[in-house]
Amino acid sequence: MGANASTADSSLAIRARGLTKRFGELVAVDRVDLSVPEGQVYGFLGPNGSGKSTTIRMLCGLLTPTEGDIEVLGLRIPEQSEQLRQRIGYMTQRFSLFEDLSVRENLEFMAAAQGVPRSRTRARIDALVEQYHFADREKQLAGTLSGGQKQRLALAAAVIHEPELLFLDEPTSAVDPESRRDFWEKLFELADAGTTLLVSTHYMDEAERCHRLAILDRGALVADGTPAALTARLAGRTVEVQSERPRQAQRLLVDVPGILSVAQIGNALRVLVEDREGAQARVRDALRAADGEAAVEQVEPNLEDVFVDATRGGETHRELHPGDAP
Repeated sequence: MGANASTADSSLAIRARGLTKRFGELVAVDRVDLSVPEGQVYGFLGPNGSGKSTTIRMLCGLLTPTEGDIEVLGLRIPEQSEQLRQRIGYMTQRFSLFEDLSVRENLEFMAAAQGVPRSRTRARIDALVEQYHFADREKQLAGTLSGGQKQRLALAAAVIHEPELLFLDEPTSAVDPESRRDFWEKLFELADAGTTLLVSTHYMDEAERCHRLAILDRGALVADGTPAALTARLAGRTVEVQSERPRQAQRLLVDVPGILSVAQIGNALRVLVEDREGAQARVRDALRAADGEAAVEQVEPNLEDVFVDATRGGETHRELHPGDAP
């Protein structure tokens, strides 16, 4: 590796090249390249079965890749997985709590499991109880907590040993919107303190919050960049249709060549076109005969448009390296 590559990689918490995992004939992860900068919230967006969890398990050293090279926090994985274990945290949507233990007992157990020195354990738990708002619930059994409270406790347990890198696999799928919002505030507090976070999600609003984002589809990396960079690459390809008969207009548009998707949003239609050249004209022409009163105007693309384009075989997205992102 040349000097420039070495310098570029020095600020990466995770570097994976050609990462592949096969289970028999099934290719669960297909030649994925990842570069996760230190101190950022890096999102994994993709539908169920896209390979997000399998990729995270390989990066953690819990699953051996079929092919590819992984370096996490400067360590070769899976060869140095044991050294990595004390430096990372891992949280899944199942929350991994002992429901018949109290809030404090859960934290005490995790402190011991993660090798937190006994001399520091009490002060560390006291700090987490305060930070994660459990001062009045320390003795409450974890099994009796609400979904949002369980989520907060699981996060506190995952960071009790102050990991440099935190993996979160669909951590908000079982909680309400307010709890999700509060949870993300905690994640940004961790990032501000220097922790790198890799978060898998299938929520678009969460993906928009990430500093950087990768989209996985059927095991392949189909988009990678900042949310702003990824949406900017679709400029001119999204239009909105205002029609008095939106369902009829949708039926007219779905089979038009060059139109990738038509989604009804209230009384309007959001249309993603394959090519930015003449996008509005193509939609107007398709509607003119049957719905001449429909209004068609160009709108700003969003991450849902990016996701549709990337997962339906669009050629727009290629990996954007940190220096390329606006």
